[in-house]
Amino acid sequence: MAESVTVRAPCSTANLGPGFDVFGLALDAYYDEIRLRKEGKGITIQSSSPIPLQPEKNSAGLVVREMSKKFKIKSAITMKIKKGVPAGFGIGSSAASAAAAAVAFNSLFELNLDSNTLVQFAGIGEMASAGSIHYDNVAASVLGGFVIVRTNPLDVISIDPPKDLVLCVAIPKITVPQNKTKVSRSVLPQQIKLSDHVENLANAAVITAGFMKKDVNLIGRSIRDIIVEPARKHLIPGFNKVKTNALAAGASGVTISGAGPSIIAFTSKSADPRKICKAMERGFAFAKTKCTTIVCKPSKGASVI
Repeated sequence: MAESVTVRAPCSTANLGPGFDVFGLALDAYYDEIRLRKEGKGITIQSSSPIPLQPEKNSAGLVVREMSKKFKIKSAITMKIKKGVPAGFGIGSSAASAAAAAVAFNSLFELNLDSNTLVQFAGIGEMASAGSIHYDNVAASVLGGFVIVRTNPLDVISIDPPKDLVLCVAIPKITVPQNKTKVSRSVLPQQIKLSDHVENLANAAVITAGFMKKDVNLIGRSIRDIIVEPARKHLIPGFNKVKTNALAAGASGVTISGAGPSIIAFTSKSADPRKICKAMERGFAFAKTKCTTIVCKPSKGASVI
């Protein structure tokens, strides 16, 4: 049995418009890296990044603590976290760390856990940042590709994305509150019209069909959310302009990435992703907001390196 293991896990986007708390997609834009070593006393976290070092307040620390309890692991563990995923911008920063921790722990102690169980433990880590367990981002970071999550009972389905799918992500340079996910959830409607539910459900079903058929245009045309996006877009300066600009520049679909404030555009290799990024930058500039844009593709899941 190894004394240490290092795992790299990708960032992700969740919801994809109508698939709130159900859909996730791993992205190759940023990665977190975690090394677990059998040493020290109890669970110790080391990092040069500005993150909580107490296990109960850290997404990766929570995962390791819960897995140690569940599998009665007595060994002391030192965890070194190298953050590559920007925190608080809706691209699964806490989830990447939680996913890497679950996969690393599974490898270090040779537990041979199945993917559902890995996702279940990784989801516990979201308590540290979101205050609740949810699985869309962690499932994408653990398994890679496009994921569908049913929580009761927990089932995680992974589908390989189309090879020509390209994503343009615009990350605004704004101050986000520490409890950003809680804030973004607090603005959601408690009741919705049946007709709105039906429309979102239809769009979500067609997104799934688009991934099954490897049809980028079908996916993009179905990134339409009339429930969550309208409730959250006021939290993002210039959202309407960014979305309008990206669609005019050739994106087939645009929505909020996870809980925001990043905005993600869906397109294909045959389009001009840099043109879409520039259009999104102009949209944020219209609201006197700077942003960072990145062109990326779907990623594989967490892996031992």
